[in-house]
Amino acid sequence: MPQPVNVTEISKTDRERLAQTGIDLEMKNRCGSYLQMDQDVVHAECAEEGIEVLSYKKAMEKYDGLKEYAWKVVSPEKDEVTKYVAAQKDPKGYVIIAHKGSNNIFPIQACLFLGREQIQHVHNIIIAEEGAELHIISGCASGEHVGTGGMHYGVSEFYVKKNAKISFTMIHNWSENIEVYPRSASIVEENGVFLSNYVCMQPVKKVQMYPTATLKGENSVARFSSVVIATPGSYMDLGSRAILEGAGASAELITRAITKGGTIMSRGHINGKTAGTRGHLECKGLILKDGIIYAVPEIEGSVVGTELSHEAAVGKLAREEIEYLMARGLDEDEATATIIRGFLDVKISGLPEALQQQIDASIDEAEKSGF
Repeated sequence: MPQPVNVTEISKTDRERLAQTGIDLEMKNRCGSYLQMDQDVVHAECAEEGIEVLSYKKAMEKYDGLKEYAWKVVSPEKDEVTKYVAAQKDPKGYVIIAHKGSNNIFPIQACLFLGREQIQHVHNIIIAEEGAELHIISGCASGEHVGTGGMHYGVSEFYVKKNAKISFTMIHNWSENIEVYPRSASIVEENGVFLSNYVCMQPVKKVQMYPTATLKGENSVARFSSVVIATPGSYMDLGSRAILEGAGASAELITRAITKGGTIMSRGHINGKTAGTRGHLECKGLILKDGIIYAVPEIEGSVVGTELSHEAAVGKLAREEIEYLMARGLDEDEATATIIRGFLDVKISGLPEALQQQIDASIDEAEKSGF
């Protein structure tokens, strides 16, 4: 069994912030863990047979072949963020490898904690070899004394081999002074499945991310699901992209967005490049207080036989729905919370129960604070 993560210097408040992202330092219902505080790798281990959790540095020393994976789906020249990460002489981050045929019932947790004013940089590589299943919850948070100058630069590269599956759930709990720049991409091979889920319901200064999945193999699948709330002062430039190259490949991009005064840019792009491919893009937004939700859905087909669709809608809470619930005994606040919770309740097909429960717990936490 994995041992508890011993981090005595984390305050009670910061432990609670980590818990809100799904990070359990007691390691209950977790099979492995990676913890990086600022630029210090504190913990990296996995008790599940056939699965390794290593720091980036140790992984590169152990497996020379990993050089074939580094910077292959995310270009180091992509933008200023990737250039900065690629230039680091002492790269940080983690490598998670699910070897052929392995499977983790309990998820691995990967925690990136920012406690000081600086740029935290990570380069992560996640590999599910042929027939393997890999389930990860990534909890990212900032401490109560981080200050105003903190930034997070994260590069993540995913490789889903033949008949393999990766489910990756990222929950953010930063603060109104933090800027966050994830850069991630994945390659999915024959019959592979990639599930990517993003949850952010707490204040953040800026988030900019646009993960891309390239479905190279026949009958490969990618699903991106995002549930976000933008508070006043938050600027969230979010999106996802799927490139359908393998025959029978399919993708689904789903976003639920709420603004309470902040700005949300919700982008989505599906490119059907091969006959027999299918894709659907959906963005639904609610404006609770004056803010901005800007939906940019794109579908692109270049061959006969690809089927692509999109749906986008932005609106407000329907007064008649609130009154309907009030007539059945709820007060106005309870009725409003019930409708919002239903709006955010996205059940993700194929997601392990433990990860779905963590997404639900994040919604619970947001509901307690009045959304």
